Amino acid sequence: MLPAPAAAAPAAGPGAAARLLSESEPDARAIPVDPAGLRAPGDASPTSGTDQRLAGFTEWKSDVSGARHACSRLLLSGMHCASCAGLIESLLQAQPGVRLAQVSPATQRLTLDWHPETTTLDALRAALASAGYDFAPDLAAPARELRRREHRQAVWRLFVAGFLMMQVMMLAWPSYVAAPGEMPDDQAALLRWGQWVLTLPVMLLSAGPFFKAAWTQLRGGRLGMDVPVSLGIAVAFIAGSGATLDPGGVFGHEVYFDSITMFVSFLLGARYLELRARHRAAEALEEAAGGVPEQVERRRADGGWEWVDPERLTPRDLVRVAAGQRVPADAVVEQGDSATDESLLTGESRAVRKSAGDEVLAGSVNLSGALLLRVRHVGEDTRLAGIRQLMTQAFQDRPESLRAADRVAGWFLAAVLVLAGGAALAWLFIDPSKAIAVSVSVLIVTCPCALSLAAPAAWVSAAGALARRGLLLSRLDAIESLADVDLIVTDKTGTLTDATPRMSRQWPASLDTEALAAAMTLAGGSRHPMSRALMASLERADEPAPRADGPTSTRWRAIEEIGGRGLQGMDEQGRTWRLGSAAWASGGRSDDAQLVLACEGVERASWQFVEALREGAREAVSVWRDQRLDVELLSGDAPPRVARIAALAGIDRWRGAATPEDKLSHVATLQALGRRVLMIGDGINDAPVLARAQVSIAMGQGADLAKARADALLVGGRLDAVAAALPLARRTRRVVRQNLAWAALYNAVCVPLALLGWLPPWAAGLGMALSSAWVIANAARLGKS
Repeated sequence: MLPAPAAAAPAAGPGAAARLLSESEPDARAIPVDPAGLRAPGDASPTSGTDQRLAGFTEWKSDVSGARHACSRLLLSGMHCASCAGLIESLLQAQPGVRLAQVSPATQRLTLDWHPETTTLDALRAALASAGYDFAPDLAAPARELRRREHRQAVWRLFVAGFLMMQVMMLAWPSYVAAPGEMPDDQAALLRWGQWVLTLPVMLLSAGPFFKAAWTQLRGGRLGMDVPVSLGIAVAFIAGSGATLDPGGVFGHEVYFDSITMFVSFLLGARYLELRARHRAAEALEEAAGGVPEQVERRRADGGWEWVDPERLTPRDLVRVAAGQRVPADAVVEQGDSATDESLLTGESRAVRKSAGDEVLAGSVNLSGALLLRVRHVGEDTRLAGIRQLMTQAFQDRPESLRAADRVAGWFLAAVLVLAGGAALAWLFIDPSKAIAVSVSVLIVTCPCALSLAAPAAWVSAAGALARRGLLLSRLDAIESLADVDLIVTDKTGTLTDATPRMSRQWPASLDTEALAAAMTLAGGSRHPMSRALMASLERADEPAPRADGPTSTRWRAIEEIGGRGLQGMDEQGRTWRLGSAAWASGGRSDDAQLVLACEGVERASWQFVEALREGAREAVSVWRDQRLDVELLSGDAPPRVARIAALAGIDRWRGAATPEDKLSHVATLQALGRRVLMIGDGINDAPVLARAQVSIAMGQGADLAKARADALLVGGRLDAVAAALPLARRTRRVVRQNLAWAALYNAVCVPLALLGWLPPWAAGLGMALSSAWVIANAARLGKS
């Protein structure tokens, strides 16, 4: 049982998870945090205490009736093949209170949609434990503990199988080299009994998970890859045991203990390599998502300082971060000069200088001087949390090709069992002494482990490499779409140009209080690069300015952002204000003013900004051309400014003054002509066209990372990551095809050999293990890109 919750439980998070882990019972299978055995089933609606305990790995949602349900992210252990995913989903969805369970075989993550008032995670975990599986919250500390425990168990089982395999081979060797009649019957019997005794721990301990998983699969009406494996091992052991007890009986005098121990050792070795590769990918993704410190120094109301957990921070708090510490939340520098390492968040390897007014991100590392920071976003609102959620989404979603493979797997395994039974029956008439060996070899050699790993292993490895470059996928099969791209369409503002342009002119030179308040209120509600640049300029002005989050903004109504045009809102007097393009805000036609503030159609202020190419943009365009890709610039900005940026970037084909509808129509026309389009935009104004393109990338600084609808997010802002992603996607597709071809060739060669009796069980086990190991090693090459 989990420890009973305290009256005032700390909020969930990496630090809280580590503390709860240390407070857990010493049971080796105890879940590392106190999740939701927090209330007895049947209690009232979820309490705030439950919310806190689940907060780090759970989102709360409401159905049409208004009832709340939890969507928890959990990390699984005990999975050995892709077919385990369907079994786990079936087991959980049969439990009361579970709405939906989705498992990603590639990363062994579980998304659980459930009702905490009906069941608890303890009860659901117990249901999985009976089938040999376990889970823990998808948080850094519990995930590391689960991986450590899983690794320890895998090493122990492999050691037992490998060590006893060598002893069994020593006892089996005399029977291979002795001439007929050379070995006395009593010595032969003693050697067989010795092999049987040494094989027994392998069957009970090392091969135990195979039998447990196979039984659960059969009981659940499913055929997984553990079924033929377990059946082959069991048949060989029963036949060997019969020959040991009665060499002259129906089972003959042949024993298969050496084949059994070798096969189990080889299979566990291959699965250990797969486990290590998966753990390395998980560690790389955790590293790419960064982390937050265990404690942070916060200023109290009386001016003193106190150490608190990051979970206790709120917006507007003032915190102090010393050199070498991680930043606990998204914040703005109030005082100090330093440099931060944001490589784990953005892919930018160089240190980034920070001074007063600059933004710093949760999870980045302060490299030099102390910084005084004003907190802006905490918890799930930070970019770090958004990255984590995006990566969870990417590795949770199962592409359609993998779902199709799951549907076919059951029929394939049924065919394997029929083929093995048919082979045994045929050999009973040809040579009864070989019937069992042939059937076991067929069961082993046709186990589709390599086939099931072919695509997921490559996709996970490539996704990890892209994450380290600052390009985060929201769906794994976007890699397949990237490999087919032949045309790149890019937005201008905030995509090819710097995220925050610099204001060059303001009219009038000094704004009246009403216009200033309206401009800040509207601009403060948008993340568009020009809105952010306007906010930065107004906040730096000498004249006092009302804050966008102050009392002024609360009196406004119906503030909305209209894609491609600007922002609109109604003040307390019922007047409509607009901040956006001149044509939309006031009906003007000036190309000089890029941003106009108007009240009831009357222009009150205007601004002009200077845009510069994003660092590395021209080089990225050049690389795209070298990759034989066409490049177009599609922008809603005025044509003269679009033409200037296109010339700077080296793009020949461009179009300005394009509304979101124009962009969508243009991309649809290109697709009708057979073009495979990659769209790069800011994720807000370009949402329709991002959704229409075959594959889309949103700039991370302009979108809500947790709710982005693009196929990928460029969190670092460096377009060279896109240039590197395209050849990597093509390499990934080649690797997937190589893996599939190898798995097919292996079966095409080895299955006939097994049917002809030319492939003994130990050789079949070695071939299957080496096949899986080759697939994993081939996919791992992508992670080093």
